[in-house]
Amino acid sequence: MKTFRIVITATTILFLAALIGVNWKNVTAAPDSPLPDALQTTFTNRIWPLVSEHCLSCHNSTTQEGKLSLSEFSTISAILKKHAVWETILERVEAEEMPPQSDSNHLTQEERSDLVNWIRDLRDFEANRRAGDPGIVLARRLSNAEYDHTIRDLTGVDIRPTREFPVDPANQAGFDNSGESLTMSPALVKKYLTAARGVADHLVLLPDGFVFAPDAAVAETDRDKFCVQQIVRFYHRHEVDLADYFFACWQYEHRSELGLTTSNLEDLARDFNRVSDPGDQTARPSHSPADPPAHLSRTVGKRLSGKYLKIVWKALTAPVAAGPLRQLQEEWKKLSNDVTQQAEVQVECQRLRELVVTLRKELDRPVEKLHVKGNSDGSQPLILWWNRQIADRRMRYVGTGENPHLDAARQRFCETFPNAFSITSRGLYADPNLGNDVRLLTAGFHLMQGYFRDDAPLYDLVLNEAEQTELDSLWQNLNFVTLAPIRQYKDFLFFERAEPPQFAGGPEFDFARPENKDVTSEPRLNQMRTLYLAKARENEASPSAIEAIEHYFDSMIEDVRWIEETQLSSRKRHLEALIHFAERAYRRPLTEHEREEQLTFYHHLRHEDELSHEDAMRDCVASILMSPHFCFRVDLAEPDQDIQPLNDFELANRLSYFLWSSMPDEELFTHAREQNLHEPAVLLGQVHRMLQDDSVHGLATEFAGNWLGFNRFDEHNSVDRERFPAFDATLRQAMYEEPIRLFIDVAQQNRSLFDFLHSPDTFVNSVLAKHYGMPIEFPNDSSGQEWVHVPNAADFGRGGLLPMSIFLTRNSPGLRTSPVKRGYWVVRNLLGEHIPPPPPEVPELPKDEAQLGELSLPQILARHRNHQACSGCHQRFDSIGLAFEGFDPIGGRRDRDLGGRPIEAKGRYPDDVDREGLDGLRTYLAEQRRDDFVNNFCRKLLTYALGRSLLLSDQATIKRMRQSLEADDHRFVRAVEEIVTSPQFLHKRGRNPD
Repeated sequence: MKTFRIVITATTILFLAALIGVNWKNVTAAPDSPLPDALQTTFTNRIWPLVSEHCLSCHNSTTQEGKLSLSEFSTISAILKKHAVWETILERVEAEEMPPQSDSNHLTQEERSDLVNWIRDLRDFEANRRAGDPGIVLARRLSNAEYDHTIRDLTGVDIRPTREFPVDPANQAGFDNSGESLTMSPALVKKYLTAARGVADHLVLLPDGFVFAPDAAVAETDRDKFCVQQIVRFYHRHEVDLADYFFACWQYEHRSELGLTTSNLEDLARDFNRVSDPGDQTARPSHSPADPPAHLSRTVGKRLSGKYLKIVWKALTAPVAAGPLRQLQEEWKKLSNDVTQQAEVQVECQRLRELVVTLRKELDRPVEKLHVKGNSDGSQPLILWWNRQIADRRMRYVGTGENPHLDAARQRFCETFPNAFSITSRGLYADPNLGNDVRLLTAGFHLMQGYFRDDAPLYDLVLNEAEQTELDSLWQNLNFVTLAPIRQYKDFLFFERAEPPQFAGGPEFDFARPENKDVTSEPRLNQMRTLYLAKARENEASPSAIEAIEHYFDSMIEDVRWIEETQLSSRKRHLEALIHFAERAYRRPLTEHEREEQLTFYHHLRHEDELSHEDAMRDCVASILMSPHFCFRVDLAEPDQDIQPLNDFELANRLSYFLWSSMPDEELFTHAREQNLHEPAVLLGQVHRMLQDDSVHGLATEFAGNWLGFNRFDEHNSVDRERFPAFDATLRQAMYEEPIRLFIDVAQQNRSLFDFLHSPDTFVNSVLAKHYGMPIEFPNDSSGQEWVHVPNAADFGRGGLLPMSIFLTRNSPGLRTSPVKRGYWVVRNLLGEHIPPPPPEVPELPKDEAQLGELSLPQILARHRNHQACSGCHQRFDSIGLAFEGFDPIGGRRDRDLGGRPIEAKGRYPDDVDREGLDGLRTYLAEQRRDDFVNNFCRKLLTYALGRSLLLSDQATIKRMRQSLEADDHRFVRAVEEIVTSPQFLHKRGRNPD
């Protein structure tokens, strides 16, 4: 691995050097318009004297009250460089909080008006002068979440390699996806290298390319587990429940009465999976796209085969004279014709299934085992012969011949209803009870490796052609990846030579030692075949035993040769897959030089470092994942140009990391290759598609999680578990999931932004429903995996973001509520107010609500507000926080606090109106703060989308967003559309050469 380290280090250094070489001071801005004389004159003659007289005494380079110094702002250019600071100053001056009215040196109304108007004029001038300027989007590494999501979508498995990474820092807006905060240190480079190698350890080479396993796949047991689980999962996906097929046939027979539009069994089988259980839809599964007709009763999650449904329909309806099919048909005809009795019919279909199972068992006949004198009954050829006989009888009836007509009727029954469709596990050949349901796909050998495929009924009766091809491929992969035939044969040699009665223990078999390198060569296999058969015949083996031995060696020779040939022929395909992997990792086409570089590195590892093909492929994958083209997001602009449009690949990346927090998918790449993604119709079409995709979960966790401050709630441990034992890991996870599900629903259903504040609905699982006191039953879910939409959550004091337990819990210190923190969260996160940190001399509130003494928490807060250093800020959010006093420290509803005192949830709001509880807060937000909420949401979403702090040049876009939202009932999608079609989103800033 020494060479590997050198290559990675060199690449990284070159890239960082390139970044350092960019003279960001010379980044070309939009053409300057001269500063109006009025602005400069007013600043010199009026504004700076006002600041000097009324502000510098508290906000100078020495005092810096509130960590703010105004000494550096003696010129307009200095003000424009830190316009965000002056945005906060504007808010505080306009609110008459700076200087405070209590200060003897406060501004007069005329002075305050002059200062406010001048700041607004300067900001408007600068915003108009640079409107649409994309600004500098610094080169940055992927955030931890982006890295994890990108690895997931690149490899197809959720590896999450950043578990050991340090937490990403956030920018001033609270987001961790900007170059202002996402720097790369030498220590972090080492973690990236460890992560890249860890991902590469999941690599699994296949005959036609490579994939990544969910777990590391370096050891033989790891590869065995991966391949076996893939096959077993396939079998489970195609599991056949005869009761479903009987019920589907009943639906088909009564399709007119049921109002089904389907005209054939294939369509019914396809649609059958989309029907869900009837009943009260007050709380419906959140993944259900719509409420189905009540007469369509169905357990969600299973699937039917149209191919097999036609076979079952024929078995139930085609005339037969006798035999088990006739018996089944008679019972079938007894099913109710009343389409309102669906539940009863389903139960009867289950009874029909049990009837078929019983009848089929009666038709099975035992298979006698083979024996060879001088050999163990556990010899591989004998066990495999017995397995083949069992498999051959899955769909075959072995009759006596006494009644040919009855035998034929029974054969037809067996052909339709096999005794098993596929075998996922079996016990040992010697004792089937040992290892049953544990040894997946095993052949049943003792002390030997080996698999046996037994799925002919599933393959022939149920699967379509594409599914058959997929299953064949999975079994081929098992042999190729695990080298199962080679390992099985070596175990066979050890067993036959070492285990009693040592059938191959004589000196003539000494050439066939498992450790010999050429033991699986074709000459050695044929030599072993000849000698083994000769000894079996010498020991008077039966014709069946001879046939079993011949079949064993013939198939073994064929399988071993296929593996060896495929290993050689697949290497070219592996390198082609590597190039494709690099293109997807870089999220753009490779240059010809980059293609050659990848192949050169592979050949260097093979020939100079003498690595195996598999090890070289792993190092190549790790090298790609260490490339700055993967780890970083950067749009390198061309020199000597001003504002440039993003190319389609850059646009695809910006769009996918905005809406998915991950790399583009194939459809986005296709549009980028066709160079039409920038076309408005195509771009907006992709926006709508992407918002409906499950990957929008990334927008919910990364944008909403940072905006609302719940992104690291899984680490929240401030709750006193003894006082609140209900707060465990499952409840904490359920709390975390609730706002994510509401956000996704608002986005995908294109709901109003105000639904975040005022909606009467929410989403709960069984754990959260219990916590909220919602009497919702989850009969099929005991682990909290099923979530339901609750449209009437307001009946239980819930609905929207405000009463969600995650925010109430996160903003409580553990043994009491915190109106301060809860109110601060509302005004800061939802309304976007800028509030300075508290001064150091502020007294702390009591930690335990049960030990407050004679005063209630609201009374203590009122006294706290009398503190001169606290009153200005606390007047802005204490009353808002008091609205949540009806909720305890983990968000449960209550009417008394932990000290037994009645709840006081009334407060005087900033508009000087008394309001009470959550309803009062919602009224205040609806009447007084709608614009603030919308403006804050627009600013936050644009900041996140662009990956940088906002500039004055963004004001026009924010204004356009607000106007567009106002015209469209403030629907979520409109905000996204305005962002992705904005000049800032579609362009990048140019740079000048040194």
